[in-house]
Amino acid sequence: MFFDKHAEKWDSKRRIERAKIISKEIIKSVEIKDNFKAMDFGGGTGLITFNLYDKLKNIILVDASNKMIEVVKEKINQFNIKNVKPIQVKLDEEKIDENDFDIIISSMALHHVVNLQKTIDELYKYLKKDGQICIVELLKGEETFHQNEENFKGHDGFKQEQLKEYLKKAGFKNIESRIFYTGKKENPEKKIEYNLFIMTAKK
Repeated sequence: MFFDKHAEKWDSKRRIERAKIISKEIIKSVEIKDNFKAMDFGGGTGLITFNLYDKLKNIILVDASNKMIEVVKEKINQFNIKNVKPIQVKLDEEKIDENDFDIIISSMALHHVVNLQKTIDELYKYLKKDGQICIVELLKGEETFHQNEENFKGHDGFKQEQLKEYLKKAGFKNIESRIFYTGKKENPEKKIEYNLFIMTAKK
């Protein structure tokens, strides 16, 4: 798996700084309370989780990559964090023994999911009534963000209206989105400019 291979060196300076910006945007965009239970879907090495854990009762970090989860466990032990629980699972294939989430966060993860509608349907089920979802994703552009990654089978970003339709089909309401970030990805041939948007909705 791509993420297993890169997990140990995933936390680059660029990704750490971008995660701080994304986390601040999440805090601005959804209601967060210290008694909330949250899920970080596709949480990877916890770059978003570790910017938010002190503002929530607990966070369940879900990721399909075992190596990413191992990195999260190392951080939890290193910093003696009590309210973050990592789970290695593919949500479109397996269930977790957790539910009634107040909020689900997903940053730069859904475009890697092949069976997108099924995954979003599953996320909807894990939320409480009136629970929130907050998604940060790549805006589909003219250039291919993952053009140098072999065997990439996901989505090369989304148009905002396209992702809204997936959420609507799952049952989400009050869907809002906006572009908030422009960055550059360095490939061997050239730099690729990309945009991120944030999308929020309620169950």
